[in-house]
Amino acid sequence: MEMILVRHAIPVRREVESGAADPELSSSGVSQARLMALYLGEEGIDALYTSPLRRAKQTADALTLVTGLTAVEVDGVAEFDRHSNEYVPIEELKATNDPRWQEMLNGRWPLVPEDEEDFGSRVVASVERLIEQHPSQKVVVVCHGGVINAYAAHVLGLPLTAQQSFFYPNYTSLHRFAAARSGERSIVTLNETSHLRGSGLPIGLFQR
Repeated sequence: MEMILVRHAIPVRREVESGAADPELSSSGVSQARLMALYLGEEGIDALYTSPLRRAKQTADALTLVTGLTAVEVDGVAEFDRHSNEYVPIEELKATNDPRWQEMLNGRWPLVPEDEEDFGSRVVASVERLIEQHPSQKVVVVCHGGVINAYAAHVLGLPLTAQQSFFYPNYTSLHRFAAARSGERSIVTLNETSHLRGSGLPIGLFQR
């Protein structure tokens, strides 16, 4: 079967005094999600899942409009900072040379409220459960950068931690994994963003 993990579109910046920030998509994010849905929706998706966070659900909504599939929430693919009181797109941190950007350059996320091993384990368990439920099908899960890093690290045999990310998933990027009944897992592609080319929309930290 083919498992496609999709990072959500770019949300607004939100910093609150208490409670979870849980931002919605920005206007650019809505456009990103629409282009991603038009691109991916032509592939014949069998099932659609989403993180319970607002930015992921709104991105999945764009796929629902194109495919007619109902996005089912999976708590296990929520991001490690789901309860954080701030969300600042990394592109903004980079533009202002924020100290948090420097931490990320050193391979560390500045805010990781969840235990690293617990995070990696719940992500892998959740994705593997979906794989078991959909043999020989194509499944899309709209989730987050940390989630994508954790599952890709699992496939590559790297440590399952939230603190150490080995690559940066762009907004609405596609990450394809092949899952065999024998238990073998392999990466097909990482960071597909061809649907954003020429759109003028944000693509990533190092692409325009």
